[in-house]
Amino acid sequence: MQKKLICATVFSISSTFVHAQSSVTFYGLLDEGISYANHVTTANGPQSKVFYGSGVNGGDRWGIKGQEDLGGGWKAIFNLENGFNAATGGLGQGGALFGRQAFVGLSKDGIGAIAFGRQYVFSQTFVGNEFSVGGLSALGNYGFHPNDLDMFTSSRVNNAIKLSSVDFRGLRLGAMYAFSNQAGAFQGSLPTTQAANAGSSSAYSVGSHYANGPLSIGIAYTSLNFPSAAAPAYPVNIANVNTNGLRRINTFGVGAGYKLGSAYAFGNWTDTHLQPVSGAQSTAQSAELGVVYAVTPLLSATLDDAYTKLSGGFTGKWNQVSGALAYFLSKRTQVYVLAIYQNAWGNNRVNGVAVPVQAAIGSSSSFVATSAGSNNQFVTRLGLQVKF
Repeated sequence: MQKKLICATVFSISSTFVHAQSSVTFYGLLDEGISYANHVTTANGPQSKVFYGSGVNGGDRWGIKGQEDLGGGWKAIFNLENGFNAATGGLGQGGALFGRQAFVGLSKDGIGAIAFGRQYVFSQTFVGNEFSVGGLSALGNYGFHPNDLDMFTSSRVNNAIKLSSVDFRGLRLGAMYAFSNQAGAFQGSLPTTQAANAGSSSAYSVGSHYANGPLSIGIAYTSLNFPSAAAPAYPVNIANVNTNGLRRINTFGVGAGYKLGSAYAFGNWTDTHLQPVSGAQSTAQSAELGVVYAVTPLLSATLDDAYTKLSGGFTGKWNQVSGALAYFLSKRTQVYVLAIYQNAWGNNRVNGVAVPVQAAIGSSSSFVATSAGSNNQFVTRLGLQVKF
């Protein structure tokens, strides 16, 4: 009886979808593999580590997205996307059920869309996804700039209203605002004395993307207030450089790509300002150049170099050289191998003592921290990714 009831319910829902000219898509991604890293922190000092890593070449996820035709070129749209760790079965994004994306909205043919909910900032969608080695290759979360302070990946905000235009002769535009839901937010500037983790975080982001033939360009600006108060909290450190106590992160990024035959060359530059509740501001600037080359229709090779400089209240430099090979067993399944070497130099004074800057490979979602005093790190990985 219970099986009949379930079947009847599914048939009824399916009939409704067809009648309303709607579509609902179920999709997902799984990425699993074995990684090696040296100079990893342990109780006995820096040691090498071989470990099982999940969600490096794209975070593990499953999602449901759909639309309903309302007539006159209007559609109702929605997307619910859950992030998890396939190695443990645990939820990602701080334990949120749909922590990757959760929004509903309306779209109009020839104009664009407005969406409401938890969504990506344009620093990721218009620059990070399109013009960085982490967004374009199997290097994934290991390939982004140190701890992703410039918001190239995993950069979502809650309570957001997002406007996105359609592609108009190669040009797309976007703007969004994320509410803090905190009383008094519109009564003036944020209080300089407020604790870094107090209240909830607000944000805004704008951007544009242009593509014409082999050339594409993206630009975006994102401002996030009280990143430590976001849910989950945004990263505010680079390796062992502790910038906790931030009042605001402002990041500007521009990227470009050019396709020439079987090769796609790309690059980006970002300027990120870290404004503390008290003390001197720090600025992180990153520059990156890379190429993805289709050796055969099934085999691609990637080579990339990225340089980051931190100046102001805190200082440091990081240079990262990355490479990857990916072999596609099908359109949805690939095996890959990657290797990354990062070198760091500089020091900061903490309680009157000079502390050398450490290397640390990876973005906020898969950080491979080094032991104290380790100014270089090597990471390699063999992985398998399946999309469905």
